[in-house]
Amino acid sequence: MKAIKQDKKIHKDDLIKHEIKDEIRLNKYISDSGYCSRREADKIIELGKVKINNEVAVVGSKVKVGDLVTVSGKKVTNNQTRIYLMLNKPVGITCTNDLNVKGNIRDFVNYKELVFPIGRLDKDSSGLILLTNDGDIVNKILRAEYGHEKEYVVTVDKDIDDDFITKMASGVTIYNQAAHKKQKTLETTLEKLDNRTFKIILRQGLNRQIRRMTKELGFNVVSLRRIRIMDLRLGDLKVGEYRYLTDSELINLNKKINAR
Repeated sequence: MKAIKQDKKIHKDDLIKHEIKDEIRLNKYISDSGYCSRREADKIIELGKVKINNEVAVVGSKVKVGDLVTVSGKKVTNNQTRIYLMLNKPVGITCTNDLNVKGNIRDFVNYKELVFPIGRLDKDSSGLILLTNDGDIVNKILRAEYGHEKEYVVTVDKDIDDDFITKMASGVTIYNQAAHKKQKTLETTLEKLDNRTFKIILRQGLNRQIRRMTKELGFNVVSLRRIRIMDLRLGDLKVGEYRYLTDSELINLNKKINAR
């Protein structure tokens, strides 16, 4: 199964603005090239696969204008056309570019250039996921302190009542795997759509957060679909299809992520 491209039009290349510096961190340089994300770049740097001017680099190294950067002997450059895609991810696709993982998103999208997902949408969930070769934009969208909204439609296995709505909206104490401690989720906005379905807006991104919140309250998620990230909406994009972001979407996105 492969994703289907909905449109042929590509957006303008310079609508997301990037700060130009005389030197930048090596992981940012690599991610800006579209080779991989910053986190993955740090991993390959630690493995000694990256060189600057034929010298093995270390995490935290800086790249200056005119420097030669290679990964496993191949030249890497960040002078490229920037790509921004929106995919309606089906259930069963994993948000990783690791080709060893069955159902990885790289194989599914099968885009002509390497693009990587911004954030994650777990294998059992569907809906909006953004993909890009612009590593600089990833952190700006995902940084928790910016509180960018993500909206989901969720169906659970039992009828929900006012007590469930109140507790979900006011925050649920769950275990934060990254911080290795329990914490109460941030207050959020919830709207009941029918007896077992609700719409929820998150401003944080803990691992499998909605599933773990509902589980804590005695419910199991039957289906979970993301319909919005910030002002980017899934709209009528069909499951398994992807499209380029429009110029107007990118202009608005640029304002949002560069406002701080």
